[in-house]
Amino acid sequence: MSKKEKVEENENIEHNEEVVAEKDQQEQEAPKEKTEEEKAEEESNRYLRLYSEFENFRKRTQKEKLELFKTAAEDVLKDLIPVLDDLERAQKANETADNVESVKEGFTLIYDKLTKTLKQKGLEPLPSSIGEKLDIEKHEAITQIPAPTDDMKGKVIDEVEKGYSLNGKVIRYTKVVIGQ
Repeated sequence: MSKKEKVEENENIEHNEEVVAEKDQQEQEAPKEKTEEEKAEEESNRYLRLYSEFENFRKRTQKEKLELFKTAAEDVLKDLIPVLDDLERAQKANETADNVESVKEGFTLIYDKLTKTLKQKGLEPLPSSIGEKLDIEKHEAITQIPAPTDDMKGKVIDEVEKGYSLNGKVIRYTKVVIGQ
């Protein structure tokens, strides 16, 4: 929410408070005897004020929610930018590199930095499940092949893609091959 919007909102709130204060003062100065019609009008006005305050609150929270969705990934992306920088530097260095070992070491360092950053954000790889029974809570069977042994039937023979969880919730299932 911009400063201008906050200032306008505060002015609206102050204005509403002044209007309410004036009405309260008028009500105190008025004679004690009120007709049923005046009481009904008073309640109607009170209802309208509450309704308008609620509508303002609803609109403000919707704006805040939209703003949150727009910037939700900002923290993660800011932390991934240094890894992207490292990859760009590695690409440039690989164009003229003669030593394959230094290239391998560079990519290992970048991979470690990326996994560390993602782990800090709550991303965890699911543990390997080769030899376990198919669990639909964490596996996605993409194909079946003949089992090498009878005890591997219905069990995971190979993992095609790792699965991942974010703060304990599976966000990508492990893609596996099952023994038939």
